[in-house]
Amino acid sequence: MAKPPLRVVQVLPELNAGGVERGTVEFAQFLVAQGHQSTVISAGGRLVPELTAQGSEHIAFPVHRKSLASLFKVRSLRRLLMQLAPDIVHVRSRVPAWMVWLALRGMPHAQRPALVSTFHGLYSINAYSAIMGCGDAVIAISECVREYILNNYPKVDPAKISLVHRGVDTDQFNTQCRPSTDWLAQFDREFPGLRQRPVLLMPGRLSRWKGQLEFIDLMAQLRAQNIAATGLIVGDITPGKDDYLGELKAKVAALGLDEQVKFLGHRSDMAQLYAISTLVCNLSQRPEPFGRTVIEAMAMGTPVVAYNVGGPAESLALALPQGLVATGDGQALLAKVAEFIASPPVPKQVPEFTLQTQAQKTLAIYQRLLVQTGNLNSTGGTE
Repeated sequence: MAKPPLRVVQVLPELNAGGVERGTVEFAQFLVAQGHQSTVISAGGRLVPELTAQGSEHIAFPVHRKSLASLFKVRSLRRLLMQLAPDIVHVRSRVPAWMVWLALRGMPHAQRPALVSTFHGLYSINAYSAIMGCGDAVIAISECVREYILNNYPKVDPAKISLVHRGVDTDQFNTQCRPSTDWLAQFDREFPGLRQRPVLLMPGRLSRWKGQLEFIDLMAQLRAQNIAATGLIVGDITPGKDDYLGELKAKVAALGLDEQVKFLGHRSDMAQLYAISTLVCNLSQRPEPFGRTVIEAMAMGTPVVAYNVGGPAESLALALPQGLVATGDGQALLAKVAEFIASPPVPKQVPEFTLQTQAQKTLAIYQRLLVQTGNLNSTGGTE
């Protein structure tokens, strides 16, 4: 007997750029395709039109402010959740988690949905971050994150923690996906001559620990060895870090790399950029919880060079272990990138890192949780 549809509400601060936001939209699309009712609560953002076009509902609500004023919105959020009557509420960030947790505490038990929380990050270790362990089920997005939870939050029952790696939408990112003639023509008009050299892509939010400064050093070292290459730095500026972008551009100018290194800002055409790239770099200076760009690039068949730390290292260990270098070892990085430029390897395609696998595992957690709690609303649930 088929399981009846679920009402699922995902809650996160905003729907702008970022792996959490993109993953929320992709999972919402999966829910709709499976016949479930999908709602996302956030303060809004550039991904809202895409979300709603795919059949999900978006409700704008101020769940993004790291302020005590957010606590005054808890009662309104409780009323909203009672109107929506979801089977599952899935929280993906700390402020929304606190607001939802407080809202659910004030609900009659019979009307209270099951709560799922996902640790998307290696948060600072304190009582504020501990709320991410509040779920009836807790999802860790990598083994690195699972170990972080176990080591730092002993009050979280290990039996509640499930490992679900982030996954790539293989309809969008795959080895058969290639840029159209129009896209290539537009890119060449915008950046004349860049594709005539090997392209090194450095995607990720502009933040000092993400390694953009080290990437620029790498480009200078390649030039010094007479290895021609183009470097593309792609990503939004971290809010309040405009001075960092200025520092990056000043360094490029000082090294005379203006013709080799370009800043593309936020892009919505990442599949095309991966496709034209010879390789992708991930040079984060501290452990990342997962590293979405790493698995996106490898799903496209584009090799990745990354420091051997955190979530990206887990992904490469399974798909392209020869792409790992010791963290901060500039000479090893230079040698590996030169090797990959000369002879790019082909990453292994790992089913564990697909959206389909991620979504199915997450849905199975929902179903299992609802069976365990017996906490079903009238329109959703299990057999």
